[in-house]
Amino acid sequence: MGTVRAKVKLTNAVDEELVRRGLLTANEVRVYEAQALVDTGAVSSVLPIHVVQRLGLSIRGQRVAEYADGRQETVGVTGPVAIECEGRDTLEEALVLGDEVLIGQTVLEKLDLLVDCVNQCLLPNPAHPDQPVSIVK
Repeated sequence: MGTVRAKVKLTNAVDEELVRRGLLTANEVRVYEAQALVDTGAVSSVLPIHVVQRLGLSIRGQRVAEYADGRQETVGVTGPVAIECEGRDTLEEALVLGDEVLIGQTVLEKLDLLVDCVNQCLLPNPAHPDQPVSIVK
């Protein structure tokens, strides 16, 4: 099985809210685009510090991140970031670590996207091809 990457657009969600309130112009909204690594084994999404700084995201707290090898590390967690992928978007917080953008399972669930390992891409859930559907039980 190969690596799956997807183009994502990251937007400072606070900037977007300030535009809605008339306190910022649309041109002032901070945005970052990346080819993100899709990691179905990760619950949370990850942003490296240089992306956090470029987006002007706040660090709103700390979380313990556990790596695949069992190591644990306390890392920052961001304020809200809008994540757009495959024409769908959601709000998320992200862990601050590493050197590349990583999309975790919570974003995939909220966007209702499936990983196609054979073709190494993301696909909208065939049961909901036009828009994400959140399952509430």
